[in-house]
Amino acid sequence: MNLIAGLSILNLARFQFAMTTIFHFFFVPLSIGLGIIVATMETLYVIKKDDQYKRMAKFWGKIFMLSFAVGVVTGIIQEFQFGMNWSRYSRYVGDIFGPALAVEALVAFFLESTFLGLWSFGWDRFNKKLHLLFIWLTTIGSAFSALWILAANSFMQNPVGFKVDHKFDRAVLVDFPALLQNHQLWLEFPHVIFATFMAGSFAVIGISAWSLLRRPHHELDFFKKSVKVGAVVALIGTAGLLYTGDRHSLYLQDDQPMKFAATEALDKNVGGDDEQAPWSVIAYSDPKTHEVKWSLDIPYMLSILAHHSLVGGSQGWHELNKELHEKYDVKFGHDMNYYLPNNTLYYSFRIMAVSAGAFGLLAIVALWAVRKKSKIDISKYKWVLWIFGLSTFLPYVAITSGWLITELGRAPWVVYGVLTMADAVSPNVSATSLLTSNILYFTTFLVLGLIMILLSRRVMIAGPESVDEEVTDENVDPFSPEAFTDGKEA
Repeated sequence: MNLIAGLSILNLARFQFAMTTIFHFFFVPLSIGLGIIVATMETLYVIKKDDQYKRMAKFWGKIFMLSFAVGVVTGIIQEFQFGMNWSRYSRYVGDIFGPALAVEALVAFFLESTFLGLWSFGWDRFNKKLHLLFIWLTTIGSAFSALWILAANSFMQNPVGFKVDHKFDRAVLVDFPALLQNHQLWLEFPHVIFATFMAGSFAVIGISAWSLLRRPHHELDFFKKSVKVGAVVALIGTAGLLYTGDRHSLYLQDDQPMKFAATEALDKNVGGDDEQAPWSVIAYSDPKTHEVKWSLDIPYMLSILAHHSLVGGSQGWHELNKELHEKYDVKFGHDMNYYLPNNTLYYSFRIMAVSAGAFGLLAIVALWAVRKKSKIDISKYKWVLWIFGLSTFLPYVAITSGWLITELGRAPWVVYGVLTMADAVSPNVSATSLLTSNILYFTTFLVLGLIMILLSRRVMIAGPESVDEEVTDENVDPFSPEAFTDGKEA
């Protein structure tokens, strides 16, 4: 009881939101990314008429469907905790999020799930081009679904197209197109989509490596071609991440300057119109005094990164804290704490940035190792396969770091400048119920994660030859007696 009494309802609710969101977002980018790769493989099959690409599309499609299924389940849990823990928030933004989430559920989700079913059960029942269209429509539907979810999140980062109904204390949507015209959306959406390239491509590269470690030389051509497709997608994703990440940083200085200061460990103003600003490679800030205790700086680099110039300045969080108090004290009171968890944001940003470089390097090495004229037998180099195998998990580290920056950097608001987190939490929820639901959700996620890993491992162990065995059964009615008796008399 003392433990429960010492836990903050707000912090427990925030932890639950973080847990459900992060776990759900393990599977969303994986399913979108694998959808893109599977669609690419089937496209190569249709163009080149090489049955190996068909086998690849069917094999990787199995893991794609697993990630899709688990993503749906975790998404339902995430929505449930909104109503349970954040009822004030749900009530406040319901008029804003309702239309966006309705379009996501009724159009995008049904689009992807319908065509996924047609693709899954339609091999050799439709002509090649029509069947290819199904997987591309599934992938487009997944991306369209992400668009509407990110439209809602972008409103939380940069609220537009609304007015406040003071009588009922809620936000009212007055300009629906503004949700889609929000510049924050067009910073977030492409960055997230390119991140899905990483999750999907390194799942393919990593599982291929684990398969070759387990059975060297087995289906070598199959896995080399899989790695090649994954590496090309990873290179495209790396270039996209670098470009969209740079644009995001440029806008962040105006939209959420406190977040930008935290990601760069700026406690004081640096640089100026005629001065350079140094960039810190590594730094540490005292969480109590909010002072940067030490840092290793590179001259001019922050000006180059943040302003694309040799000169240019950025504000520090002490100055920004004063400005935020001046702007919001009348509405939110002078006791608001606008300082962020600076060290968490600072190192999350660097993990994300370093990971992007690692993605590109690994993709180049993978392409070089599996090139046509290569005389290297990649299955002999176990240490290389171990690196590629472990890289399966790297995208999730980077993606989680990115979401920590996005969500923690918005504090103390749940809707930036409009609704605080403290005002968004449910009024009647208790610490006991929150602690109980946190334990139940964590256990559920652990079980779902283990199921996903075990089923994916089963697919990997069965190998590509498992899809060859399906060919003989493709023309059998799934509801006929033969489907249940393998053609034998009962």
